[in-house]
Amino acid sequence: MSDTPIDSSKRTWLIASGCAGAVGGVATAVPFVSTFQPSEKAKAAGAAVEVDISALKPGEKMTAEWRGKPVWIVKRTPEQLADLPTIDSQLADPKSERKPNEFTPVYARNGHRSIKPEIFVAVGICTHLGCSPSDKFVTGAQPSLPADWKGGFLCPCHGSTFDMAGRVFKNKPAPDNLEVPPHMYLSDSKLLIGEDKKA
Repeated sequence: MSDTPIDSSKRTWLIASGCAGAVGGVATAVPFVSTFQPSEKAKAAGAAVEVDISALKPGEKMTAEWRGKPVWIVKRTPEQLADLPTIDSQLADPKSERKPNEFTPVYARNGHRSIKPEIFVAVGICTHLGCSPSDKFVTGAQPSLPADWKGGFLCPCHGSTFDMAGRVFKNKPAPDNLEVPPHMYLSDSKLLIGEDKKA
């Protein structure tokens, strides 16, 4: 080992080179690691969206976004569920038989159009011209609604009405029930919208 003193300019140059190399390594790694996250473009194209529904109370609705569309998650009350079969005769497609593959997945082809009876998941876009219906959960007579209204949704654009399962009433402009998107439960409080098959 030599006792020759190290040239301070070389030392400075070596330290600076090492720091620049480290900064360059981090700058290269950050974009690479970020590619593991779904991009905004991928999300818009249909990447699944995870939603925490633990705070949702009976009679409440929350909205998530999937493929740039509003997706409603409604926790129906026991009364709202009990009312569903009583209005079948007033509905255009009570059993979701029209375009079932397009609007209603197999697991939602039931009277409540959902996996769990109390949780309703639907794309909040009217099947007529793409307007977004309003919540009309209060029962009884109201403007633009019948006197025996049991709760549901009203599209203000052209007057289409849907029940608490997103089923369209007869003689309305909307031709079909509201779409039920692909979805599945990750747990009792976590819902995955946009995917319904476990890998």
